Amino acid sequence: MSLTDFLHGVETVVVDRGPRPIQTVRSSVIGLIGTAPGALAASFPLDTPVLVNRRQAAAAIGSTGTLPQAIDAIFDQGGALIVLVRVEHVATENEQMTKIIGGVDAVTGDFTGIHVFRAAEAECGVSPMILIAPGFTHQRPIGVSGHTITAQGDGYTTASVAFSGGGVGAVLPTATPIITNGKITGLEFQSLGYGIVSPVTATITGTGTGATVTITTGPAANPVVGEMKQLADGMKAHIIADGPSTTDAAAFAYRNDHGTRRVFVVDPKVSGWSVKTSTYAIEPSSPRVAGLISRVDNQLGFWESPSNKEVYGIGGLARPIDYAYGDKNSRANILNENQIATFIRDDGWYLWGNRTCSADEKFAFLCVSRTADMIDISIAKAHRWAVDRSITKNYLEDVTASVKAYLRQLKTRGAILGGDCWVDPEFNTEADITQGHVTFSYDFTPPYPAERVTFRSHLVSDYIRNLFA
Repeated sequence: MSLTDFLHGVETVVVDRGPRPIQTVRSSVIGLIGTAPGALAASFPLDTPVLVNRRQAAAAIGSTGTLPQAIDAIFDQGGALIVLVRVEHVATENEQMTKIIGGVDAVTGDFTGIHVFRAAEAECGVSPMILIAPGFTHQRPIGVSGHTITAQGDGYTTASVAFSGGGVGAVLPTATPIITNGKITGLEFQSLGYGIVSPVTATITGTGTGATVTITTGPAANPVVGEMKQLADGMKAHIIADGPSTTDAAAFAYRNDHGTRRVFVVDPKVSGWSVKTSTYAIEPSSPRVAGLISRVDNQLGFWESPSNKEVYGIGGLARPIDYAYGDKNSRANILNENQIATFIRDDGWYLWGNRTCSADEKFAFLCVSRTADMIDISIAKAHRWAVDRSITKNYLEDVTASVKAYLRQLKTRGAILGGDCWVDPEFNTEADITQGHVTFSYDFTPPYPAERVTFRSHLVSDYIRNLFA
């Protein structure tokens, strides 16, 4: 009501200003994708996010495929919230990987495969922050490893390249020829293909003639993890990727396929009690690690490292991992040195390793990377109220006070060592404000895990005198 309107009586004017409380988003929601051909379709429709909050809720998942065992492994660690996506079970591994990767259905326009996680918040009310695809992230399938232009040809203004061969079930690469002064000087690959078991031939066609190319193949990065990276970047999530679980060299090669803080590699696989065979069986370790992270988040906080925490339900490892206190040459330490988490046995089985595949040392530790994400997401989501408000002095003070109060709360809880929020004039010029653009700056320092603890030992004779005191 306008204060210039006439009123004979009493009215109340609500003053809608002041700082707002900020609620931290859920950090421990697990995004799980896989197969379950025996599932009840009404409860778990294909390519649809389904919220699972306890074992009983997954009773209709059946006992076949990758999902039943993964759900059991997650809930072995305690309570968890899972956004589950079931994809169609198909015969060959290559076809199955394609189903897991998914995309957008050409007919309905709906998301399929891992891209269904994009719809999780709208349909389930939560967004997964820990992504796993057990059974589909440990492979390094054969794809294109290089190419050589054996003849550049001439007269090309437009050109295309077609691939053939690769063997039964292979997914062939896709690429676009690079044209320089009418010659073919290289290929720009959109995908490297995978599951290739025989030679691949490339044929260049276009307005010119004479260009030929030779394709070489070799182990390529896991395509599911590769597709998940872009998804994880947008959702500020982390991928728990299963290593190859064969040799140290294979694990190192797998880790070197990735340079993002979004990927946390765990090797080897573990032995867990199988609900299918009623005996111990080798299974991917990512579900148990994801369940552990969820448990640590709920009990200690998202800023706490999951390393050196007991993993429940492990009967053994798929390959031996030796460890001894202070032994830099133990297999566990060598894997950790190469940013690969593993497991050690010392009064129980423990996750051992803190580091992501980040090329940026600032985000080397998983708990530091996740803490930064939780703070960024929570502050952004809590300030939708601030969008389209008039930019006034009170407005700037209210938003700044909200963030300051949230950072103080996090410091009290031990989530950060300190933080601040301010309005920087350099990023809020007159031109910015007149265009409706306002910028708030904030900083914080997360706690770092004590990955290396050193005791300095001194053997002295000083205390002999105490014998005669």
